Amino acid sequence: MTERYAALLRGIMPSNPNMRNEKLRGVLEGLGYERVASILASGNLTFATKSTDPAVLEDRIQQALSAELGIPGGTLIRSYPELRDLLDRDPFDGRVHERGTYLTVTFFKNDVIEADLSEFADDPLTKVIGYDHPTRAFLTVLDNSTGVTPPFMGRLEKIYGKDITTRTWLTVQRVVKKMES
Repeated sequence: MTERYAALLRGIMPSNPNMRNEKLRGVLEGLGYERVASILASGNLTFATKSTDPAVLEDRIQQALSAELGIPGGTLIRSYPELRDLLDRDPFDGRVHERGTYLTVTFFKNDVIEADLSEFADDPLTKVIGYDHPTRAFLTVLDNSTGVTPPFMGRLEKIYGKDITTRTWLTVQRVVKKMES
């Protein structure tokens, strides 16, 4: 039986010809994965496979991306049940993704035993919702209504390293919808 997964790729720039969706899909198809699809143009792929070890999938996909397309970034895998459960629990408590409430989910490659939720207390443009252990994700609401980009991503990398990738809540919803089709 096959399982459905999302590959969330780090550092994808669609302007780079090697990072376009058709090439990214081609790498996963070349690995023998089924039902490969892309969502938006920012490194979101869904696929099905019999393999059920996310760490093995991450390594295998990242090695292929590096060897075939020269993409050094990072690959984070989440299963359909993990992402579906996150959506069903609605950790943003009904907030709507819009200019003043830009909902973000930062996925971590590894679990964080204790996320420092106070790290952004001094940033009036960033509200930390919390850390979600089941999906290994940091949940935040960014205020983009001022025209000033919050320094959130840089600070998050400085604290937790580069084995992370951030998606909007809308993108996570689109990924799950694609996994269900």
